[in-house]
Amino acid sequence: VQLQASGGGLVQAGGSLRLSCVASGSISSIYVMGWYRQAPGKQRELVADISSGGNINYADSVKGRFTISRDNAKNTVYLQMNSLKPEDTAVYYCNGDIRRRTDRARNEYWGQGTLVTVSS
Repeated sequence: VQLQASGGGLVQAGGSLRLSCVASGSISSIYVMGWYRQAPGKQRELVADISSGGNINYADSVKGRFTISRDNAKNTVYLQMNSLKPEDTAVYYCNGDIRRRTDRARNEYWGQGTLVTVSS
């Protein structure tokens, strides 16, 4: 199983970016998909996640500005980021709680990370 993230870049404060993450491989089921971020010198933190049933969690710092969504048919999760602030600058990682066709148990998988830089 691989998670491929894309969509990061440089944007001015107040701007928008849309991140995408596609899960591929021998996938049986995808449960929760989410986005985490890690800023320099800080721990990785949850930004938002979404269950297969559509239940969503957001970090307080992004509520009202970021929107997570997923396309189950495409095994893809999106993060629409609006009203970006310099403090949103970080490497963003997608995460998936996935069961492979050959496994009985679920495992956690991570994408490679995509850099988001917000200039003031």
